[in-house]
Amino acid sequence: MTADILFETRGPLGLITLNRPQALNSLNTAMCRLLDQALIGWAKDDSIRAVIIQGAGGKAFCAGGDVKTLAQNSPDDHHLATEFFATEYIMNSRIYHFPKPYIALLDGITMGGGVGVSIHGSHRIVTEKCLFAMPESAIGLIPDVGGSYFMPRLPGRLGLYLGLSGARLKGADILYAGIGTSYMTSARIADFITALAAAEINDAGDVDRIIAEFAEDPGAAPLDEFRDLIEAAFGETTLEDIFDHLAAIDHPWAAKTLTKLRKMSPVSMKVIIEQITRGATLDFNDAMKMEYRIVSHIVAYCSDFYEGVRAVLIDKDNTPSWHPPTVTAVTDDMVAAHFTTLGAKELDL
Repeated sequence: MTADILFETRGPLGLITLNRPQALNSLNTAMCRLLDQALIGWAKDDSIRAVIIQGAGGKAFCAGGDVKTLAQNSPDDHHLATEFFATEYIMNSRIYHFPKPYIALLDGITMGGGVGVSIHGSHRIVTEKCLFAMPESAIGLIPDVGGSYFMPRLPGRLGLYLGLSGARLKGADILYAGIGTSYMTSARIADFITALAAAEINDAGDVDRIIAEFAEDPGAAPLDEFRDLIEAAFGETTLEDIFDHLAAIDHPWAAKTLTKLRKMSPVSMKVIIEQITRGATLDFNDAMKMEYRIVSHIVAYCSDFYEGVRAVLIDKDNTPSWHPPTVTAVTDDMVAAHFTTLGAKELDL
């Protein structure tokens, strides 16, 4: 039986391969735990000067966490879900604090948990095959894995726009948003790894030098055309105001975005606004602890998460029945309940 995650060393490199191509390299608890253990060891190993993480199969870097499996447990038996999130978030924190260059090769679909194992590292190399999104509002969840931290720190209101809409970005747009750090064609990835493995790596500058030898210009970012519209609409304070602002804009982008938002979980969207607002003032570990509170509450009751996963990933009818069904029906108390303390069950980082 082939392992779901592979580890090897090449010269000064520690190389991680997410190896579930049939599941678009989605993460499970064991993968997160093994990745975390490898980083602990490599951080202490002086022979390892940098780490690379990639996805197997050529289609996806990592499409996210295996939420379909998690949702198959009812709210009355959600320990597997909370165990997964705790293990994943500890691993995300390990990446954020990793003391050596950590290079993610975003050569394919990169969503949800795949963002969590890449964006917190020092280098995120994007290829023409990369498709980025944080689509959790479509399944009644939140953009977690550190979304509370990195989204409010993206330029302007791009983080809130991406978190609410689940908008998909490619190429130049990923760099424009500050998510990727450089662009490289997929065909050059193997040669890049070989060159880095043969190099003398003393610090991040040496990694930058090798990347520069293979990097290319992805061209203009299409997202820039709509930037002013994003800043105006998603600069509003409440979700209702964002909806009203988009409705008032006579532009195809605004109509398309509003249509998309109206399909998302109303509860999730209001929780996301609060999540990103709070995350702007938190350090990384505190943001992760907040996210663990939110997801622990979400999986503990008959939330939109279970209905969203059913509609999008299990039955695939894409017609979820959200509760409550409208944005105006979501009260402040409903939102606040997702942020209450877990007491002795708080995430320990």
